[in-house]
Amino acid sequence: MQAKRFTRAALVAALMTAGLAQAGSLTIESWRVDDKTLWEDVLIPAFNKKYPDIKVKFSPTAPTEYDSSLTARLTGGTAGDLITLRPFDKSLDLFKKGNLDALNGKQGLENFPASAKVAWQTDDGKTVFGLPIASVIHGVLYNKKMFQELGLQVPKTTDEFFKVAEAVKKAGKTPIALGTADQWESSQIVFTSFGAPFWKGEEGRKALIAGTAKFTDAPYVAAFDLESKFGPYLAKGYQAQTYGDTQTLFASGKAAMVPAGSWDISYYNTNAKFELGAFPPPVPKAGDKCYISDHTDLGMGVNSKSKNKEDAYKFIQWMGSQEFADLYTNKVTGFFSLSSHLIAVKDPVAKQMLDWRKSCASTIRLNAQILNRGEPNMENELWNVNAQVLNGKMTGKDAAARIQTGLSKWYKPGK
Repeated sequence: MQAKRFTRAALVAALMTAGLAQAGSLTIESWRVDDKTLWEDVLIPAFNKKYPDIKVKFSPTAPTEYDSSLTARLTGGTAGDLITLRPFDKSLDLFKKGNLDALNGKQGLENFPASAKVAWQTDDGKTVFGLPIASVIHGVLYNKKMFQELGLQVPKTTDEFFKVAEAVKKAGKTPIALGTADQWESSQIVFTSFGAPFWKGEEGRKALIAGTAKFTDAPYVAAFDLESKFGPYLAKGYQAQTYGDTQTLFASGKAAMVPAGSWDISYYNTNAKFELGAFPPPVPKAGDKCYISDHTDLGMGVNSKSKNKEDAYKFIQWMGSQEFADLYTNKVTGFFSLSSHLIAVKDPVAKQMLDWRKSCASTIRLNAQILNRGEPNMENELWNVNAQVLNGKMTGKDAAARIQTGLSKWYKPGK
């Protein structure tokens, strides 16, 4: 009898343990706390219409804590089944450590072009470990009312851009809403966006990685030099102006233009009392090809230790669908699906920015792939250097030399 009782107890324990694995349930890890309502009220219910028996929980962590907390949960075996991925190195490190499954051949991935997958694949391009979700596009938002009142046309070249800025200044308004206190905007919104037409987007980015180009070459120096011309057209005290201050300044209607990311559209839709317009980074001279920073922002991977991979792959497949692309693009204004599906974008400014893909060549932030891996860290250096150029404390030539010197200390392409 005692042996039988033990057998039954063991059976019950085994069944309970199996229940803890919760086949039919999934947890999504993410740093996008702002998306919680979207996932719970829109995306997950849409998925459940097709898969009603799969319970999905969206479990975000604050952005500043996400990387460390996720690492701890992956190490401890308590991480979710689906992992929202940052682009490039942080996610590549997770894959190299065995935390993510390879997704080669998985359904859903066929709906993404090769360029969309580059942020979530190995350096040799042979293994994809993340399904691309969305990108953000950089450009310039402008106050249509102010442009109309001053009789200004949307600039297409850098000369035209500064002529517009000069006209706004003469009218007693702030031409460009931009500060350097937080530094990151100087690099991520201005340098790698306004600079793309100078180094011809992917051509110049890949040349740096290959070692066939240097930051001290003319196109990159020219991009820094362009930034050095911004100072006279920024608000008084811009050196102490934060990103939040910039948003407030432009939304107030006191500035004509703001270098921005598409993610800013939602804020200005809510807070600005004027009609927004947008234009891509101006080109060096008339007739030059247009280039935009269309930066891969987030993807989704499968936890290699997930207890429910069958359903996780069903979710990945659904994320590669037209339905998901439409929902995400139109519900998270300014975040654009990286899939090859045709999407009808409802927000007029978001649609305007997305349409740039038809006439402009897309590239990503210059240093996002490979070039951030050594010391000094190029991302940190670019923040500092670009802020100094905008502040008039460093020349374009000196800025380029500092970045190239730092890169040369550790990066030896082809060796």
